[in-house]
Amino acid sequence: MASAPSHKEPESNCVPDNACSFKAADTVIQFTQNYKPKPDPNGLVFGTVFTDHMLIIEWSLVEGWQKPQIQPFGNLSIHPACSSLHYAVQLFEGMKAYRGPDNKLLLFRPMLNMKRMLKSAHRACLPSFDGAEFLECIKRLVEVDQDWVPQSDSASLYIRPTFVGTEPSLGVKKPSRALLFVILCPVGSYFSTGAKPVSLWADSKYIRAWRGGTGDCKMGGNYGASIYAQYEAVDYGCQQVLWLYGDDHQITEVGTMNLFLYWINEKGEEELATPPLDGIILPGITRQSILELAYKWGDFQVSERSLTMGDLCQALEENRVKEMFGSGTACVISPVGRILYQGENLNVPCEGNCPPLATRLIKELTDIQYGRTPSDWSFVV
Repeated sequence: MASAPSHKEPESNCVPDNACSFKAADTVIQFTQNYKPKPDPNGLVFGTVFTDHMLIIEWSLVEGWQKPQIQPFGNLSIHPACSSLHYAVQLFEGMKAYRGPDNKLLLFRPMLNMKRMLKSAHRACLPSFDGAEFLECIKRLVEVDQDWVPQSDSASLYIRPTFVGTEPSLGVKKPSRALLFVILCPVGSYFSTGAKPVSLWADSKYIRAWRGGTGDCKMGGNYGASIYAQYEAVDYGCQQVLWLYGDDHQITEVGTMNLFLYWINEKGEEELATPPLDGIILPGITRQSILELAYKWGDFQVSERSLTMGDLCQALEENRVKEMFGSGTACVISPVGRILYQGENLNVPCEGNCPPLATRLIKELTDIQYGRTPSDWSFVV
């Protein structure tokens, strides 16, 4: 019997109380004079090729939000003392535009990205805005660069909204100036190995996030601080880090993804489990979608619960683990095949390149994302 996900949030109401925001209707568009050739969608390397235009919206304490500007893609000009460079007053989002079989462009649950971005902005002491208006600005940018959305069911257009403090001062304080911008890049598979199972290094030496910190916000500092550990994982022959927390080695996230364990739990129940949103887990849109899909199926228990390496090791010894995988916007779902923990390689069951539940979830999610299955999770640009 599945239990309803406790985290479900509405996909609207992204306007904070008394928010003074920019308006999409005021957007000024300046088209480029130098259009770039489109890359081969089969050879895309994630985040390296960018489209012809970008969206920029400036804010200041004195003047408020300025008119949104869609302009030719180019470098930003910022003061050397701006707070994003010195104190990581910065955050971002990640979403995608997909080309459907009818050639329409689709976004996947974009209001959840807006809601999460506003939460991150509040934590970073950056100004608020109307999420629905910002989404309309993003849609206009995607329309302008619509030819960059790949004609492919395995590639998409990655959308990177970013919000940075531009306070021209070395004082550690709430910024009086900020810049909200969006860039786009066509992408294929996030991992160079494609859908093949990844190997993980599980060690408590480094901590991704802690209670009271910013692990539940999508801030750049969370990712920059993880790079060193990622390279150490590679030194140990693994592709990603399995982040642990606390003396009992709680399993939190994998690399930059949320994590799921499909197993027979301690009570003998078939269960899909993922760590709870307790302040150290990023509330992923793909994570939420997986929980809601699995709950709707009603085929097994669906839980948000604490999982430790002790739980996992015992379950592996007793052959109770069915699958383990990470989830995220960039990769959708990435199966786990091996974990290096305390000098021992733990082999996770993984039939072929992608086991049955992961395969089923990938199909359901991508069918919605690419418009093959009608859903209220899809928004036409």
